[in-house]
Amino acid sequence: MTNTTLIIGNKNYSSWSLRGWLAVKTSGIEFEEKLVPLFEAGHAETMAAETPASKVPVLIHNGRQIWESLAIAEYVAELNPNAKMWPEDAGLRAKARSISCEMLSGFTGLRSQYHMNCRRIIPGVTPTDATLNDISRIKDIWAECLANTNGPFLFGTFSIADIMYAPVVSRFKTYEVTGDKHIETYMAAILSHPFMQDWSDAAKAEEWVIQEEEY
Repeated sequence: MTNTTLIIGNKNYSSWSLRGWLAVKTSGIEFEEKLVPLFEAGHAETMAAETPASKVPVLIHNGRQIWESLAIAEYVAELNPNAKMWPEDAGLRAKARSISCEMLSGFTGLRSQYHMNCRRIIPGVTPTDATLNDISRIKDIWAECLANTNGPFLFGTFSIADIMYAPVVSRFKTYEVTGDKHIETYMAAILSHPFMQDWSDAAKAEEWVIQEEEY
């Protein structure tokens, strides 16, 4: 019996749940997983009762509640420094935090138009100008980071920065957003990561369908 529980939403749709889950998995901390299906009967009441901000994910550890994916990632990184979830170099660590915060607060065009859906490939959805701008900026971020490392991840080894952008990679796959060789190699590395494959397999096995996400 573990003293750590992670509350998440549907794996097929909940991008922020994916970030929190990847963070805890990467930390190596043992945890129990509690899934609250989004938009099912009683969903709002359950979320209000069990989560401080009525949103997922929420990490419960030793009686503490930690919510918001980046806060969860920071917390578990401090619990297990040996996991080295941030770059060791101070300058690279600052950059990794900067692009993680940019993901946290930005790219609303992409997120509002291109929903996460691990089960589907949805070709031919014309991006809005806002989505195009977000895609361009994300590719620039990735290209700049990858140019300064040997890969396969943004700062060499898998880090919180990759965790923050992992759902974007999933969205790019779903909506067939492509890039140059370095971008494609990076996306392949994320999608083939064992934790991402575990999440994707579980998402595809889910029976819940949210119709407004299925276009």
